[in-house]
Amino acid sequence: MAISSDLIRGHTDMIILANLMKEDSYGYRINREIQEKTNNMFELKEATLYSAFRRMEKEGVIRSYWGVEDLGARRRYYTITPEGRAAFAQYCKEWDQVKTTIDQLITL
Repeated sequence: MAISSDLIRGHTDMIILANLMKEDSYGYRINREIQEKTNNMFELKEATLYSAFRRMEKEGVIRSYWGVEDLGARRRYYTITPEGRAAFAQYCKEWDQVKTTIDQLITL
């Protein structure tokens, strides 16, 4: 059973930033890692992913650059900025509060 995108909506930036905390990456690889971590229960739509990249770059939380590829197509890589690291920390705090609140609301 797939995870509803409604449950993930609003957390796309946090998910992307979490991937970039480890290392610079590109869209396809980020989406593939999301699929692997969720056992193929969730993936970001390509339009959602690249819209998020553009918005996040405009906000200054990520930067992009063209990678040097010996084989295959040239890829646009994304890297997290210091502002992105601060935003990620804030998102994590908010997520912890949301999890606690939701657990309180649905506990029978």
